[in-house]
Amino acid sequence: MLVIAPHGSYRTAPFITAANQLNIDVLIASQGEHSIVSDYVKGLHIDFQNENQSIEVILSEAKKRPFSGIIGTDDVTTELAARIAEKLNLPHNDPLAVKTAQRKDFARLCLRNAKIKIPRFDLLITTESLSQQKITVNYPAVVKPVALSASRGVIRVNDFLELEQAVERIKNMLAVEHQLEKSAQETLLLEEFIPGKEVAIEGMLHAGQLDVLAIFDKPDPLEGPFFEETYYLTPTSSSEDIQRGIKNAVLLACQAYGLKEGPVHAECRINDKGVWILEVAARTIGGLCGRLLSIGTGYSLEELVLLHAMGKHVEINTVDSAAGVLMIPIPGAGILKRVEGILDAQRIPYISEVSIEVRDGYELIPLPEGNSYLGFIFAEAPTVKEAEQALRDAHDSLNIVIAPLWKIAGNIPA
Repeated sequence: MLVIAPHGSYRTAPFITAANQLNIDVLIASQGEHSIVSDYVKGLHIDFQNENQSIEVILSEAKKRPFSGIIGTDDVTTELAARIAEKLNLPHNDPLAVKTAQRKDFARLCLRNAKIKIPRFDLLITTESLSQQKITVNYPAVVKPVALSASRGVIRVNDFLELEQAVERIKNMLAVEHQLEKSAQETLLLEEFIPGKEVAIEGMLHAGQLDVLAIFDKPDPLEGPFFEETYYLTPTSSSEDIQRGIKNAVLLACQAYGLKEGPVHAECRINDKGVWILEVAARTIGGLCGRLLSIGTGYSLEELVLLHAMGKHVEINTVDSAAGVLMIPIPGAGILKRVEGILDAQRIPYISEVSIEVRDGYELIPLPEGNSYLGFIFAEAPTVKEAEQALRDAHDSLNIVIAPLWKIAGNIPA
């Protein structure tokens, strides 16, 4: 199996672990030529900025030892994986469908043409005066980059003045994202804010048919000004009718994009007007949240993806217990000194793990500029309510000590 992953992706290690458990030989393709991680060093070394060369390197390797399947772990690798799988006649999505799912502007235009329920939206050009652009969206609204993930740069605005301020803030963020295409750096999506309950959906496509692996409830209201993910809980409290509505909406979005194979991660809002599609991505869920799938299905998310890539359809048998994860939010900017209370948090009933992902001494950058979480807390309990309370109690047990980051202003004398 070939797994194409950016160097340092948190998804790589779980895929390697899952492959070992399934006795699958995995080769990592990445730009990590000088990595200290052996799987990157021993893998194929490619340049994501040179797609043609990357394809040549991988196709050459495929002649030596044919691949049973190709997996792209992150947004920056899923389209490349689709192109290579297409050339090798392996199960894949149309590369254009993958690109459509990656770009929020392409996705919105596609879903609007398919008459799928989405927020009303406008596309803004950052190189043009905002006052000269036609805005049809009503406030409150949400402005966001078209090619970033994990809620980066997503800001609620309540009037034109706030919109101007948010656009300038996002422009400064995008100025350092050199890996993005020029059009992605210069285009923003402005869409009407949709009130209601938000859920995340993890699914698997098989020849265009969607299996829903889990629907995660987000108990904290996500109303802005920023939209940091915190609690995910499963099983969902939504009724059977609403669950069918969620599945149908996500499937229609996949069909509109042209997605037919592999994992999908979707975000929806639900209110008295129905199910609204916020996003459907042709990849797995971010962070370590995929661990919840092993509690709910008996398989890790990465195992399911690997088995699917090998053409094996696994029957999912859900269990009666509940599970949840807290993506520990970064409370402020600065240098992480330490996290206190970890042992106290781990002793709370139903807490299965507390994982701090940021090392002491590293800089913390909160949303909307930041792109990571402090860590994760996992819980497994008889009921969703007990799992949620355990996560909240564990979070309350933590004391995150942050030192201010002092930056030198002006010129330093010789």
